[in-house]
Amino acid sequence: MKVFVAGGGPAGLYAAYLIAKRRPNAEITLVEQNPPGATFGFGVVFSDRALEFLRADDPETYDLITPEMETWTDLTVIHRGESLTIDGIGFAAIGRLKLLNLLQARLASTGVKPRYETAMATPPRLEDYDLVIAADGANSQIRNRYAEAFGASITHLANKFAWYGVAKEFPTLTQTFLDTESGSFTAHHYRYAPGLSTFIVECGPETWARAGFADRDEAQSAEACGKIFARVLDGLPLVTNRSLWRNFPQVENRSWRHRNLVLVGDALRTAHFSIGSGTRLALEDVIALVGALDRADFDIEAGLAAYEAARKPIVAKLSAAAAASADWYEDFETHMRLDPWDFAFSYIQRSGRVDLDRLRKIAPRFVAGYEGHVAR
Repeated sequence: MKVFVAGGGPAGLYAAYLIAKRRPNAEITLVEQNPPGATFGFGVVFSDRALEFLRADDPETYDLITPEMETWTDLTVIHRGESLTIDGIGFAAIGRLKLLNLLQARLASTGVKPRYETAMATPPRLEDYDLVIAADGANSQIRNRYAEAFGASITHLANKFAWYGVAKEFPTLTQTFLDTESGSFTAHHYRYAPGLSTFIVECGPETWARAGFADRDEAQSAEACGKIFARVLDGLPLVTNRSLWRNFPQVENRSWRHRNLVLVGDALRTAHFSIGSGTRLALEDVIALVGALDRADFDIEAGLAAYEAARKPIVAKLSAAAAASADWYEDFETHMRLDPWDFAFSYIQRSGRVDLDRLRKIAPRFVAGYEGHVAR
């Protein structure tokens, strides 16, 4: 069996690894345009269950990655200078490069050797392979070539964001909201390794323009953002890594497969970074894909059909939550008119998945404080 995997990120590496484990004689070609040590961003954040979805089927990978993760059990919202803790909302995080290196090691154990620094001038011919997996991200060349067959669409949110790092540990995943003369800014920040944190700055397009970011390069933008959040950063500089201002791309596809070609990860659909599920969704995609293929004895047509039928309803729920969260952030400046307690309550309900009764069970201290605020 001949398999082509486009993309050497977590989804592509793990897909190639799982197929190699189940079909040791498969001829697997994995192509990645960047060097093995290149990655965008700094840390990857997961929910409190982290990699539990790996434990049953792949305990070796689970045991390899989990000890490298930073974990915490609360979430912090800072608004009008007041810091409110929402208990029971745990997360785990790991450096993007560390995760890539660990998955590269897993793939190397199977004997598959990725072809790095190999740009796809043209996507592979589908007839040359039994299976083609597009794991090449939101700007997938393969998906774009067959965009009509997939019913692909890409729209962009209005808010601007830039992804930085900082040599500082934050005790929890923290959302800081600030008013400035130019408008409102927010920062999503969390530690992903000892002494290191991700720091994502976001603002509306009008604020971005008034603050003069259109005329600033990457280094100048980092310096300006560092000044805006100087108190949060303790005056430490922000670190850049292709930290350009972007608009979040919302990728959707009506169909997940075309002939022997299948989409996974961000090539299939994106999930807004405010819910921290993009990498998990990508890994779960390939677990579901390879599991469906294996159960179909690698009958490609039957396996791909089973993958889409089983996975699509699950992803639809998560995508809806991500879209609701993104909508809240698109209008976060309006929400900031609320006092800190009401604002934090609005924030934690933004995805539509947490009502007061459920929140009372998972975050009793926060709910007690909120209900005390309401009573006052």
